[in-house]
Amino acid sequence: MLLLLCLAPLISLAAPPATHSFTLDNGLKVLVREDHRAPLVTSQLWFRVGSADESPGQSGISHALEHMLYKGSSKTCAGEAAAILQTLGARENAFTHKDATAYYQTLAPRYLGVAFELMADLMSTAYLRSEDLIAEMAVIREERRWRTDDDAHHLAFERLTAVAHLANSYQTPILGWTHDLHRLNADALRHWYESRYAPGNATLVVVGAVTLDQVKPLVQRYFGHLATRSVTPPVQPMELAQPGERKLTLHLPIHTPLIMMAFNVPGLTTAENRRSVHALRLIDMLLGGAHSARLQKRLQYAEPLFSEISTSYDHLTRGDSLLLLTSELASTHTDPLDAAQTRIWQLIEELHAQPPTVEELERARTQLIARQIYARDSIVEQAHQLATLESIGLPWQMLDQDADELAQVTPADIQQAAATFLTRERLTVAQVFKEAGHE
Repeated sequence: MLLLLCLAPLISLAAPPATHSFTLDNGLKVLVREDHRAPLVTSQLWFRVGSADESPGQSGISHALEHMLYKGSSKTCAGEAAAILQTLGARENAFTHKDATAYYQTLAPRYLGVAFELMADLMSTAYLRSEDLIAEMAVIREERRWRTDDDAHHLAFERLTAVAHLANSYQTPILGWTHDLHRLNADALRHWYESRYAPGNATLVVVGAVTLDQVKPLVQRYFGHLATRSVTPPVQPMELAQPGERKLTLHLPIHTPLIMMAFNVPGLTTAENRRSVHALRLIDMLLGGAHSARLQKRLQYAEPLFSEISTSYDHLTRGDSLLLLTSELASTHTDPLDAAQTRIWQLIEELHAQPPTVEELERARTQLIARQIYARDSIVEQAHQLATLESIGLPWQMLDQDADELAQVTPADIQQAAATFLTRERLTVAQVFKEAGHE
C-alpha cells in the first residue's frame, strides 16, 4: 500500500508520451502516440456508430455490419483480410459497442501500411451481398444465443439495462433483439454502411514504435483518396432527470438469487460538472472496486447473506450512464433479495449522511489512478483509451489530465455526488430468482 500511495504524485509529474494529431481533407481524424518500449505498433480504426444509434426494428445492425465487412471487398475475398494480417504475425480483431465500432491490428511497424490498405478498402468497398448476409445472420443469432439467451447473468443484465435506460437508446442491446435479427436485410445494411462509415465519422489511432513522419505519409497514401461523404450525426442518449424507481422480477436458470441495482448517472460528456463524474468513479471504487471496498469488506466478507458483490461505472460514454451494483446471494438464506437490498441501501445512505475519511478516499483514488497507469503498459489499451475519448466527442488530451482531475475530488464531493445520484428516483432494481426446477 505504501508503494501505491507513492504513485499518485509521480503520475502527475510524469511527462505524457509524444502524441500528434492531424485531420485529412476528407475528414478522417488521426492520432499518433509514440511508444518505443517494444518493436510493435497497434492501429485502431473507430467509427462513431453503435447500438445507441439504432432505431426500433434495426437493433443489431452495427454489429452485423462489423461481421459483414470481412465478407469480401474490391481487394479481398471473404476472410482474406484477416488471413493476410495473421500471416504477417498480427493480432487483429473487431468489436461493436453502444457508442462505436472498431477494427484493430497489432503488428510489426514495417507492416503498418498493409493494415492501412486493408482497412481503407474495407471501409469503402465492402460488397455486403445478400447471400453472404443470410448465412452470417445465422452465425450472429447463434452468437446471441450462447452469449446472452443461454447465459442467465448476461440475460438479466440485458433486461435490467433495457428498463434502466427509460428514455434513451442505450436500452438497445448491442447484439440486437432476436426478432430483429430475423428480418435484417442487405439494403438496410448497405445504407447503414454508406451513411456511417464515412471518413468524417472515423478516427484512426496509431500507438507504438513509430513516429509522425513514418505514419503520416502512409495515412495519406491509403486513406487520403477516400471520398468525403455526408455523415449521419451520432445520437447522444440522455435520460430523464428523475425517471422514478423501476423494479423488475425475473425467474432464470441460476444457482443462487441475484440482485442488480442500476442508478441513472451522467457520463463525462453529459455532466454539468466533470468533478461530479470523477466523484462517481471514486464512489465506484469506494463501494465495490477493490477487496478493501465497503461492500466487499462489510457485506461479502462479513455476512453469510452475500457470496459475491461488485460495482461498475462507465464514465466514458457518449450519453448518460449507469452505476451498477451486482450481488450474488447465498441460497441458504430465507427471503434473501429484500434483505440484501436493505443492507446495500444502508451503506449507500451512509455516504449520503457522511463523507468518507481522507484516508479512505486517498486509498480509493490511488487504486484507481494506479489501475489507469498500469493499463498504459499496453499499447492496445493506450490506443483504446485515446480512441474512446475521440469517439464520444471529447479531446484525447483528457487522458493525460485524468490523474490531476481525480486528485481534485474531496470527501465533500463524494458525499454530494452520492446524495445527488444514488437515489431511489434514479434506481432500477432487478430481482432474479432461481427458476423452478433448476438445480
